[in-house]
Amino acid sequence: MRIDDLRKKIPSEEFDYQSLMDALSGYAQPRGKISSLLAQGAIIRIKKGLYVFGPSCQRRPYSRELLANLIYGPSCVSLEFALHYHGLIPEKVEAVTSVTTKRPKKFQTPVGLFIYGKVPEAGFHIGIQRIEEDGRAFLIAAPEKALADKLRSDRGLNIRTQKECLEYLVSSLRIAESDLLKLNPGLLEKLGNAYNSKRISLLAQIIKRIQKRAGSNA
Repeated sequence: MRIDDLRKKIPSEEFDYQSLMDALSGYAQPRGKISSLLAQGAIIRIKKGLYVFGPSCQRRPYSRELLANLIYGPSCVSLEFALHYHGLIPEKVEAVTSVTTKRPKKFQTPVGLFIYGKVPEAGFHIGIQRIEEDGRAFLIAAPEKALADKLRSDRGLNIRTQKECLEYLVSSLRIAESDLLKLNPGLLEKLGNAYNSKRISLLAQIIKRIQKRAGSNA
């Protein structure tokens, strides 16, 4: 089978083992053909049962966000990667960070590192967005959820007041106050209650305060 024929049968850049076996159903030994495709670099195994096309066979970049959803689930992209995706923090994040209701895990793959932190099930589904890009959809935390997950995950923080929390946001994470103004305090309150987190509740109070101050100065 020529790569062009395989690409007709598998149009997406990310695909699973069953899709690959279906595409190679005409072969007497499809598993042998898979081994050959892997050896050629035509396809790359991300983990058992999950693949992407190699650079020479790609039609467009694969989605690291979608791969993060598929590698370990249930999960959604969150924490630092989502904060950068939404433009809240300036630093580019190399590892794709996600949250899950299962135990924390790390996956070092041929296309990079994928990190999963655990959050309580009660708050996992709050603030998840479904984003469509180039005909593919993935789950990612809304800005509020990504920030709440980050605030909750930093175990070494000693934040007890709004002042300390704001200092962490502006100085440590380098989030602009103008971006904090855009956040939804109601969503943060829901997350704070679901996670039973005083830090996130403090964050919701800060957002309310700076929004009120901005409104009075308008």
